[in-house]
Amino acid sequence: MRKQSSGDRENQTTWLILVGFGELRQLGFLPFTLFLAIYVVTVGLNALILLAVASRRILHTPMYFFLCHFSLLEIGYSSNLMPRLLWSLLEGRKVISLVSCLVQFYMFASLAATECLLLSAMSYDRYLAICHPLHYRALMSTWICSCLASGAWFGGFFFSAFTLALAAPLSLCPGSREINHYFCDFAPVVELFCGDVGVMWGAGVSISACLTLAPFLLIMASYTFILRAVLQIPSSHGRQKAFCTCSSHLSMVGMFYGTLIVVYVAPTDHMAPLLRKAFSVLYTVLTPMVNPIIYSLKNQEVRRALQRLWGKFIPGHAPLKETRYY
Repeated sequence: MRKQSSGDRENQTTWLILVGFGELRQLGFLPFTLFLAIYVVTVGLNALILLAVASRRILHTPMYFFLCHFSLLEIGYSSNLMPRLLWSLLEGRKVISLVSCLVQFYMFASLAATECLLLSAMSYDRYLAICHPLHYRALMSTWICSCLASGAWFGGFFFSAFTLALAAPLSLCPGSREINHYFCDFAPVVELFCGDVGVMWGAGVSISACLTLAPFLLIMASYTFILRAVLQIPSSHGRQKAFCTCSSHLSMVGMFYGTLIVVYVAPTDHMAPLLRKAFSVLYTVLTPMVNPIIYSLKNQEVRRALQRLWGKFIPGHAPLKETRYY
């Protein structure tokens, strides 16, 4: 048997195999074309939301301020995962360095945590708008909105770093370096290490629970008060208008937490790897694309802003008249 050189040991230590969607190889370029189209649409739609909000002063409100941060997050979320997935589908290249894998995992965990915190900040904004309308402008000033958004970004990236730091003293297990997934998720990454990984498991689960469950409980508490306030509105038109202001956000919350429950809470021990990857696609690939569609379809002000943008760039298309919303 050939004795391993130091270079061989280094390669085994620092390089991993990310399987991706090898099961779809027989479909040719179809998976690559599909995922490329989704990525382009995701980035394009979220960029349009940013342009639409920036182009109209009437949209310079706390709700759309948080929506802009959410669109930036979705662009970063997709750009963290999709380029490597597209590369592997096109070139068949499955090798990824350990450093790149850990960076991808850290970015994914941080952005997912930031999304949870932003969703809770958006629910708090809706709570104040409906339950305390007279004090809304004072309670959701520009400074407070900036603090909430900055806190969401800082909290997501700061607390996710603790899990990554616990992997520093650990060493990779000998043998296979294969990750049967299309990105470096928490469980596949932890399984690569030997030693006392229980601390990393415990810390990862605890931090994830705090960054997902606590915002979810805040969202549920906010909408409990919102529902009680809406039911006290005497006119059906007023109740419908109040519900419409929350429908887009509720749809985003339902999609995000629904797919998280399917992937991480529902028992998947006996689930086929391809099916597990398919469920992961729901919240890592499809959700960032669907969220701007939900807002553009359900929100009249965003639709109007997008139509005005269309009118500016397409000759002969007259922009819609300005309408004030109070």
